[in-house]
Amino acid sequence: MLSAYSKRDYVPWLLGFAMCFTWIVLSYATGTSLLGPTSFNSYSRQAMAWRQGLMHLPQDVPHLELAVYQGEYYVSFPPLPSVVLWPLTFIFGMDTPDNLLVKLYALAACLMMYFSLRQAGYSPVSGGLFAFFFCFSSSMLPLTMNGAVWYHAQVLAFMLTVFSVCFLCRDMPAASLLCCALAVGCRPFNALYLIPLLLSYRLIQRRAGMSFRDTFNRLYWGLYLGFCVALALGLYNYLRFGNPLEFGHNYLPEFSTQGGVQFSIEQIGKNAKTFLWGWPLKTVNRTTQFEQYGYSMLLACPTLSLMLFWAVRDCRRGAMRWEKAAVVLTCLLHVFFLLQHRTFGGFQLGARYAVDLVPYSFLYLMLTPEKKRIDRWEAALLAAVFLFTCVGFTEVHV
Repeated sequence: MLSAYSKRDYVPWLLGFAMCFTWIVLSYATGTSLLGPTSFNSYSRQAMAWRQGLMHLPQDVPHLELAVYQGEYYVSFPPLPSVVLWPLTFIFGMDTPDNLLVKLYALAACLMMYFSLRQAGYSPVSGGLFAFFFCFSSSMLPLTMNGAVWYHAQVLAFMLTVFSVCFLCRDMPAASLLCCALAVGCRPFNALYLIPLLLSYRLIQRRAGMSFRDTFNRLYWGLYLGFCVALALGLYNYLRFGNPLEFGHNYLPEFSTQGGVQFSIEQIGKNAKTFLWGWPLKTVNRTTQFEQYGYSMLLACPTLSLMLFWAVRDCRRGAMRWEKAAVVLTCLLHVFFLLQHRTFGGFQLGARYAVDLVPYSFLYLMLTPEKKRIDRWEAALLAAVFLFTCVGFTEVHV
């Protein structure tokens, strides 16, 4: 998987050092556990329940978001992280090192992006800066500091989606589609990535003179593996809740008995005010503070702003292609669905759900072969947001 030049390329080691240094400094500054378990360990509890032959938890755990269905308590999130944790429970029991795992996911995503950018023609400096900032100049940085149930799923989905993009760019469609399907086992809306991935691959193949049948033959095993993953997820949902599309969130008390609505068109306006136009700072008693319940995703995840800039520039230059248009339009559709959520992530620094959108900007970059370096103003913008996020995390964290 790694190119030959990686053996004499020291940038991956520098990336690992930079990420570890950031984690150590922020952990020291906030007094948070660097590598250990988390108290929000729904996935570890689910894996332990599987070992007992149970699909539900043995008892209620009040501080976790558990679904209540027919008198039993269920983890209300897609199950893939528990699959990862299941073998680890034989070593660590309930105390799986969730805080370490989310860091390993982020590191793997960063290195995979770097190697893909290098293969695409980026210099070590440009490739390294883009890879680091795609991960850390965003609201994903706070997620990598804590392996709590919500963050664990989201960082794992980020890694798998990045892998999916990279495998597609390496002409490995089966691995790409499998990773995308697995990401859906963490974040269901990530199924939308299939639209630009499949369309991009077909258009690239067509320009290379490949027939539709030849393209389908190359996609066949990926589609088959993805279908198997979807079937397994649907069967798991059906066995728990009698509905192949129900992961359990609708059976949380706040939605099933307390009158709350998980997704609604009516919630778009409120969320847009915060997560499209919201400012990250506020003044309370003449003191400037960070917003504790989120702010604009365009500021929190600036690669999304860069993608919009690149798209406008491509339109003006006549360089916009159908596959890149599909990336932007699918991203906007993804935003539309996420903005319907009641909380968009609740207590958070930045815009947590917008982390799901960052791989769109990476895919757009990879579909722009004429761009081979990071511009100085892009590096300055991303560096500024990275530093701002580091400072903000010291004040707003779980």
